[in-house]
Amino acid sequence: MNPANMQLLWVFGMFVVVLSVIGIYCVLVTYNLIRALIGLEIIIKAVTLMIVVAGHITGHEALAQSLVITLIVIEAVMITVGVGIVVGITRHTGSLDLRKISNLKG
Repeated sequence: MNPANMQLLWVFGMFVVVLSVIGIYCVLVTYNLIRALIGLEIIIKAVTLMIVVAGHITGHEALAQSLVITLIVIEAVMITVGVGIVVGITRHTGSLDLRKISNLKG
């Protein structure tokens, strides 16, 4: 591995770690359902960035691009389903608070 790729991996690796920590913090700490979805989105973007960087460093850009496109499609479906669930919960409870979900039955 040449020094330029090592520096690239180091810089983007640290950025991926920071994004992952921010996303995990958003998912675990908040009680707002929209913020939890945004945190999940940030985590997925960190994984996407790491796949692109790993593909560039190893020289397998085509494989990385196909994995990223697949991940984007899965992400879009997952976020759409998540937003639908959030809308249904909001209509039922009248709030975006995660603690009110425990009152749901059925």
